[in-house]
Amino acid sequence: MHGYGNWGTGYWYCGGFFTVLMYILLVFLLVYLVKGLKGKSYRRDEALDILKRRYAAGEISKEQFETMKRDILN
Repeated sequence: MHGYGNWGTGYWYCGGFFTVLMYILLVFLLVYLVKGLKGKSYRRDEALDILKRRYAAGEISKEQFETMKRDILN
């Protein structure tokens, strides 16, 4: 122990601090990934809705609609 008592060298708190920091960063990373995945799905649905409206309005042909729909879904 060399005069440090039960506290060791005084760096014991860093391990706990960095562990908590690591968990916080992990949670933020997971939230970021989940939001990113949901955002892609939302944008795809929004693009498909716009495409359907354009087809319904007669702005594009059936062949164009099918081609664009296939591109959006892939």
